[in-house]
Amino acid sequence: MLLSTKLKFALPVLSISLGSCSLLCPEGVEGVKDGSWTVLQLVEALGSCLENTDPQMRGRGIQLLSQVLLQCYFQLQEKEVLHLVLFYENRLQDHHLVIPSVLQGLRALSMCDVLSPGLAVSVLKTIFQEVHVQSLLQLDRHTVYSIITNFMSTREEELKGLGADFTFGFIQVMDGEKDPRNLLVAFQIVRDLIAKNYALGPFVEELFEVTSCYFPIDFTPPPNDPHGIQREDLILSLRAVLASTTQFAEFLLPLLIEKLDSDLQSAKLDSLQTLTACCAIYGQKELQEFLPSLWSSLRREVFQTASEKVEAECLAALHALSACLSRSVLSSDTEDLLDSFLSSILQDCRHHLCEPDMKLVWPSAKLLQAAAGASLRAYHHVTHNVLPLLLEQYTKHPQSSQRRTILEMLLGFLELQQKWGHVEEDESTLLLLRDPVCSVVFSALTDPSVQLQLVGIRALTVLGSLQGFLSPSDLDLVVDHLIRLALCEEDSQSSEAAMEAAGSLAPIYPKVFSGRMVPRLEEELQSEREEENSWDPRSLRQRCLQALAAMSTHPSIVRETVPVLLQHFRKVQKESEARSPQDMVSVCQSLHRVALQCQQLEESCWYFHQTVVPCLLAMAVQAAMQENTHPLLGKALLEEEVLSAMVPVISAATTHLSPELAARSVSHVVPLFLDGEVSFLPQNSFPCSFQPFEDGECLEAQRRLVALLMAFVCSLPRNVAIPHQERLLRELLALSCSCNCPFTATTAAKCFAGLVNKHPEGQQLDEILQLGVNRMESGLAQGPSRMQALTLLLWVTKALVLRYHPLSSHLTDKLLGLLGDMELGAATADGFFLLMAKSPDVLHKGCHADVRIMFRQRFFTDNVPKLVQGFHGAGPDVKANYLKALSHVLNHLPKPVLVTELPTLLPLLLEALSCSDRVVQLSTLSCLQPLLLEAPQIMSLHVNTLVTKFLSLTLSPTMAVRIAALRCAHALTSLPTTVLLPYKARVIRALAKPLDDKKRLVRKEAVAARGEWFLLGSPGR
Repeated sequence: MLLSTKLKFALPVLSISLGSCSLLCPEGVEGVKDGSWTVLQLVEALGSCLENTDPQMRGRGIQLLSQVLLQCYFQLQEKEVLHLVLFYENRLQDHHLVIPSVLQGLRALSMCDVLSPGLAVSVLKTIFQEVHVQSLLQLDRHTVYSIITNFMSTREEELKGLGADFTFGFIQVMDGEKDPRNLLVAFQIVRDLIAKNYALGPFVEELFEVTSCYFPIDFTPPPNDPHGIQREDLILSLRAVLASTTQFAEFLLPLLIEKLDSDLQSAKLDSLQTLTACCAIYGQKELQEFLPSLWSSLRREVFQTASEKVEAECLAALHALSACLSRSVLSSDTEDLLDSFLSSILQDCRHHLCEPDMKLVWPSAKLLQAAAGASLRAYHHVTHNVLPLLLEQYTKHPQSSQRRTILEMLLGFLELQQKWGHVEEDESTLLLLRDPVCSVVFSALTDPSVQLQLVGIRALTVLGSLQGFLSPSDLDLVVDHLIRLALCEEDSQSSEAAMEAAGSLAPIYPKVFSGRMVPRLEEELQSEREEENSWDPRSLRQRCLQALAAMSTHPSIVRETVPVLLQHFRKVQKESEARSPQDMVSVCQSLHRVALQCQQLEESCWYFHQTVVPCLLAMAVQAAMQENTHPLLGKALLEEEVLSAMVPVISAATTHLSPELAARSVSHVVPLFLDGEVSFLPQNSFPCSFQPFEDGECLEAQRRLVALLMAFVCSLPRNVAIPHQERLLRELLALSCSCNCPFTATTAAKCFAGLVNKHPEGQQLDEILQLGVNRMESGLAQGPSRMQALTLLLWVTKALVLRYHPLSSHLTDKLLGLLGDMELGAATADGFFLLMAKSPDVLHKGCHADVRIMFRQRFFTDNVPKLVQGFHGAGPDVKANYLKALSHVLNHLPKPVLVTELPTLLPLLLEALSCSDRVVQLSTLSCLQPLLLEAPQIMSLHVNTLVTKFLSLTLSPTMAVRIAALRCAHALTSLPTTVLLPYKARVIRALAKPLDDKKRLVRKEAVAARGEWFLLGSPGR
């Protein structure tokens, strides 16, 4: 009685809500949620509204009830659901204004777990009979699809009991749907109907028609569409429907053939991709009738199309057809459709392979390769007919260009064999033709044509990868050819390709390469004969080194090649009086390549590290100690060029060590530099002690070896503890500020910065940084060591910027202040390039540095406003420093970030183009070129200035600036045509002069830029 009174009291509130279009009564929802009222009591309280003669009032009452149900459906009892379903089913026969609210209520009820058996079927039958769905608004139609989806996920067996009537009812619901939001749901329902084996009965064709009418999808999303539905979403969803069942095949395949004749490329692509998808489930039965028409359409498109996309999809579809037919299980009384299908392809394509100069030779080869690549059975059928023909044609055509085409086609078929690995002796046409195939490939390797040689080397690599194909004598011949090409071939392309081939084949045949190629290369290195043009980087000795490095792709070979390389390095050092430092650099480059290749295998990595690093350190220490007694003996090895080449070798040998092995190694290397502990070095009987951190002019040569220490300790994983790290940091700090040798001071600063970047947070780091700041401030104040202090400041700032250390802002402010310094301003501006660019040897992710994401964006946000402010307040003598620093920062910033700040910064960039500093000009031009492509609307506002600046810089005395200016002039053509047309004649006249530039690269850019300006405003542009 009390509850009834409460409900009656609440009724005026409900009525007010109904009258004011408020669709939800908070009291009603909360009452049902907390159990104060039942839903049936709420219905009773709404009785006058639900029975009102005004359909609009009835609709609002039902809508309010539906809103309550949508929030409380999970609390309903089975009896309540039963009564509500009956009520809502009855309301489906009501006025059309009421139907949307009724559907919302049914959607809520369709989510109830306590729905009695049979109610789902009853609801759907009523909707199918009483509601003309396509006359409803989009949201209401979506509600109907949601009801169907909910019932299909929870009442599958009940709905299947309807048989084909359910399918027919859904067809009626979907027929005529146009809204993409609803279509995505409807397509999913069709996929579920098929995937969950609902009965389609006699309505297969109707279901196909109601979905295929949208094929191909022609939908362009409106701008700023909040729903985010793209054309590709609809295409993929519809394709999943069409390719979901073989029952659609008799209707779909004619449709696809028809659409392949369309003039629209999008229709062709969609049809081909759908055909490819269908082949995954189709069999011989579905395809048999349509194979001739499908092949005809695919052949026509490949032979005639100018679109690479269409050609690629045709080949993919042909591959899928061949694969589909290959999967079919044959019975004794059925025709082998794969055999007849491939015979048709061979009949139409085979004769074109005999015409290597004609247009259709490559389309035919691609078609045959696409069909052959589908299965081993297809491959055997095609190659049985094609390989003998290609070998015959190679012999018939003596011209290198024709032979190259034929060999490239042959190579395509050889590469297909790689998919199946081992060559089967009983079926393989390739194995039967082994001798003529090898003969053709080997003849290509000796041909004068470089292009034919390159194809031959690729073919040789493929043949070598086919296990069991090459005989031992063939393998010996392969190695001999690779040695000849690598060492003796004049063209560098053939030589490099031969080395790459050796690297690919060496892991497959390590014994052959170790036993045959390594000794030959070692013999050539030890040879004392003088080759002509020995200063040429392509000399025989350097090629031997490169070949040794290239083939070091297997652990057993690495153990053969590394000693040879180190032995040659010692030999070159001993002959340093007669050799240039470049000879040592060449050995280091080869060792670096081997180190990179060893990083993938822990065994090879540790062998290389423990063999090469101590050896290089020993040779360097020996040379440094001999500098005082025998200056000429070790001088070449201590050259900056050679030490810089040794750095990446040691770094690459260290970065991939496991923490345990790295800890073992660091326990030897750091004591070597701090205490002169040389016992772990090979040949460690040195004439004096090694003290690189001690004072004294006689130790200058030893100090230079800090570069090797930097390469090692800065490449260690962060979790490896460095012994005596605090002492090492103090020594490096002192050396970086006091050493008069720029190379030594810089490497000490880099090593200090690399260690600081990885140092854990804490008091020790704060103390060493404070000590460093004090040394930098005193060094920058006055005296001869200002440049060393600036170098240290730059590297430490970079180390802290990368890890977001709080001190980085303080150090950056110091650098900004130094931009106005008359002595150090220009060097400081150049230092901003160092801050933003990736360092090759330290402070990058490859050497485990602490590099936070988006550090450049953060640096830009914090410091560019200060740079701009400093520029406006600076005197005329130092303004260029601020522009140079700004251009370095902007040039390394991700372009999407820069575009957002472009309106503010563009005037400064344009002013930077007037700066006489070539570095500023080049950096600014490199920054502007991509912006012309990515922000044409903003750039077009300054088109007059841009045209003037770019054209003046095309006459710069610096070649790199001329090239960059011409590229920017080229990029200008991406701006709106109407903005550029007034400048067309002027630009074309100005670009005539660079056409006669003395440098070929400048002339090339001028031709490209002037051609685009000539075409500006032409039809079709």
